[in-house]
Amino acid sequence: MEMNRFKRLGVGALALVIPAALVLTSCSGGDNASDTPSDDNTLTVWTWDPAFNIYAMEEAAKVYQQEHPDFELEIVEVPWEDLQTRLTTLAQSQAFDELPDIFLMQNNAFQKNAINYPDLFSDLGGAGIDFSEFPESVVEYSTLDEVNYGVPFDAGTAVTALRTDVLDEAGYTLDDFTDITWDSFIEKGKDVLAKTGKPLLSGQAGSSDLIVMMLQSAGASLFDKEGNPTIVDNDALNAAIEVYEELVDAGVYLEVNSWDEYIGSFVNGNVAGTQQGVWIAGSIQTAEDQSGLWGITNVPALDGVSGATNYTANGGSSWAISSNANVELAGDFLAATFAGSTELYDTILPGSGAVANWIPAGDSAVYAEPIEFFGGEAIFAKVVEYGSEVPSNNTGAYYYEGRDAVSAAITQIMNGADRDTALAEAQANVEFGMQ
Repeated sequence: MEMNRFKRLGVGALALVIPAALVLTSCSGGDNASDTPSDDNTLTVWTWDPAFNIYAMEEAAKVYQQEHPDFELEIVEVPWEDLQTRLTTLAQSQAFDELPDIFLMQNNAFQKNAINYPDLFSDLGGAGIDFSEFPESVVEYSTLDEVNYGVPFDAGTAVTALRTDVLDEAGYTLDDFTDITWDSFIEKGKDVLAKTGKPLLSGQAGSSDLIVMMLQSAGASLFDKEGNPTIVDNDALNAAIEVYEELVDAGVYLEVNSWDEYIGSFVNGNVAGTQQGVWIAGSIQTAEDQSGLWGITNVPALDGVSGATNYTANGGSSWAISSNANVELAGDFLAATFAGSTELYDTILPGSGAVANWIPAGDSAVYAEPIEFFGGEAIFAKVVEYGSEVPSNNTGAYYYEGRDAVSAAITQIMNGADRDTALAEAQANVEFGMQ
């Protein structure tokens, strides 16, 4: 499911001239669209999603132009899948002069690209960015050998979002689901199901989203520090799969067949909650008739697992400066905006729902505003606080291969296959892919 937020970016051709010297063009496929900067005051950016990432960049340019009126930003819309293909092609052909100044990178793909194609990136050590003002777990996605290559942008911090009216019907409050373990969650979920007929969670069958979130909540991974797969004999993974099986068997977690069915399950009121990256709040709020009936809290911790916490993440992205960049200007721009402007984050939060990874943003009046849909609670300030508590874990260069292999193993296990056998096959598939 993590990838689906990025799949809503495949819009048609878009070509706009934005006021204040901001230009947005649309590109897809293999044409040369580097748009090399025309002068020392211009930066080019590759990113996707006009309503989210591109909008944020537009607003960042406006903020930066307040002190730098001659600054220009050229934004090229490139869907994520195409952007990844382009970066790979340019790296393999050594055509670094075709890179933009700045490009967006999914957090879970950052390590793979930085390890395999280090010549794509510039070291951000001299950009004047205080990386301690971002959650350590997020900074680590774009850090390799203690060198920072990315500026965290939108938060993938996970939340448990629940229908408070359904909880009340069963005799519970949101506090009863805060700072708890999965054993407690399942016990209470069974009670809610018995009293209301509603499962607490849902998800796409065969997806490893929930499993991977459970792993990160304990600082665990599918790979060790050297990048070797640890799918077999992984205590945290086994504990997560056991929880998943219990959730499904108890009826507390409803498996569905597609992303649309997943969204529909809680929007239509068939399920009383969801656990996902905070970006899911946008989908939840499409159910306008449910305004005021939702609340958010943190996630359950794995029972009996070393390092288990009530915090995790799913998704998110970071800005990278390319090796072909005007590094000084690009670094100063990012430092003054995504790593230094409360005004920027105050603007893009209501405009796009982009929740900051930059911790100081959570102290602003905008983040402290009550959200009527979520019971009048200041949920975004809470989410920034959650993000600072998320444990770091190692994604490595083969993160998506690992996820896919575990997804296939989960499908087999839920269909009755032996867990150890299925996980051994998953690890063998990842090892084969790494050759």
